[in-house]
Amino acid sequence: MTLQQFFAQVPKAALAFSGGTDSAFLMWASRQYGCALRAYYIKTAFQPAFELADARRLAEELGVPMTVVELDVLSVPEAAENGPRRCYYCKKALFTRLRQAAAADGYTVLIDGTNASDDAGDRPGMAALRELEVRSPLRECGITKAEVRRLSKEAGLFTWDKPAYACLATRIPTGTAVTAEMLTRVENAESALAGLGFVDFRVRVADGAARLQVTGDQMPMVLEKREEILKALAPDFSAVTLDLAPRRASV
Repeated sequence: MTLQQFFAQVPKAALAFSGGTDSAFLMWASRQYGCALRAYYIKTAFQPAFELADARRLAEELGVPMTVVELDVLSVPEAAENGPRRCYYCKKALFTRLRQAAAADGYTVLIDGTNASDDAGDRPGMAALRELEVRSPLRECGITKAEVRRLSKEAGLFTWDKPAYACLATRIPTGTAVTAEMLTRVENAESALAGLGFVDFRVRVADGAARLQVTGDQMPMVLEKREEILKALAPDFSAVTLDLAPRRASV
């Protein structure tokens, strides 16, 4: 099946829109193939502010209506407790809320940006999508992440080379309860590093300290900007460490 064939079968749909590369391309494709689409961005403490800004920008550029749905994800006990199945419970809560919002607007089909490169075996959240009957056109059509980036670049989407971005909760060790204060500290630190020119990195919480994970080519920059990094992260972390194992670049 091609995306054109998919949207011929699904002429009206609601899109779970994250502002990332995959859902951005899906939004563009829906416009190309005549689907009456409305995007739904779910705003929680797990999403950084820049993701919503990117989502709004793209929706405006493509002329797609977008609804922002808010959810207090920390009120979901299994998500806040941060156990090994946190992603499942989080996705279940998020997509249940999205489906409710879409249904209230008259949309019976909810789609998301899961692509053919995503391994269902290592993503517990995908079980929640199956249970809620969320359709994933990119996966159904066999479109990989590399193809999404190539096609997005050809389409002129600014998201074509946007690094993959996991939610802020992934920065906190499994088994450590997630709090709003901890998420804010992580977001502040990552925003500061982005302001210093770093890309495709993570700031993880490790015994109260900030542990930086950067790609190999950015290791020298950490040392060059050591003082600036320490100053920028000082309000939120008393110690900053560097993971000497290079972070694998996002694809």
